[in-house]
Amino acid sequence: MAETLRRVLSRGSAAWSGEAVTVEAGSPLLLLGVPASGKTALLFAAALEAAGEGRGPVLFLTRRPLQSLPRGVGAALDPRRLQKVRFQYPPSTRELLRLLCSAHEAPGPAPSLLLLDGLEEYLADEPGPQEAVYLAALLLDTAAHFSRRLGPGRDCGLMVALQTQEEADSGDALQLALLQRYFPAQCWLQPDAPVPREHGVRACLEPGGLGPRTEWWVTFQPNGEMMTTPWPTRAGDFSSAEGSSSRAHP
Repeated sequence: MAETLRRVLSRGSAAWSGEAVTVEAGSPLLLLGVPASGKTALLFAAALEAAGEGRGPVLFLTRRPLQSLPRGVGAALDPRRLQKVRFQYPPSTRELLRLLCSAHEAPGPAPSLLLLDGLEEYLADEPGPQEAVYLAALLLDTAAHFSRRLGPGRDCGLMVALQTQEEADSGDALQLALLQRYFPAQCWLQPDAPVPREHGVRACLEPGGLGPRTEWWVTFQPNGEMMTTPWPTRAGDFSSAEGSSSRAHP
């Protein structure tokens, strides 16, 4: 999933070369960020990216219907891609678990990508660490089931968005540490500004040992379109980046 997200973020940059890449689901990815950091927009952009790869439909789970469709980056809201994104709105943790447990009974083609937005809302219903582990394991098992339905050489990717708090308590830190064991690839969205008075987030993609860490500066235009540029790396900036990463990680 890190490769899909990398293409989304690179496609919004003038530096993107448009080179072809191998389509692979990769490791499950956890998308992390504080409120209003653009998690839903980035998740939806990943859905459109996967929908254009010709691998099958995309299943997008969220607690409540989106008020408006994010513009995303790269691919515009192509109706052909939108038709391949199936939205479902389990209103509670119980309904989400029921949906995942009955995935083997769902008719139609298996999805090539499973997305869950707002994991923290479901975890708030059942805040214990055991519940977080159970839900993470069930998400992985559901993606594995879809992969088996897709057939040899085809996998269902998994990407989950989780809202983090700037001042997390020990329970939140434990919960996140447990989730990270199930999601080796992660993308952190951190409010930062390489240019004074410019508002946006720093996207740090860590593919879980499958490649180098990559960073972008992400801003949102008045019309909702996401724009990205490579994070400005300067001499001596490595320690600064490491410090930012260490502050974000528990």
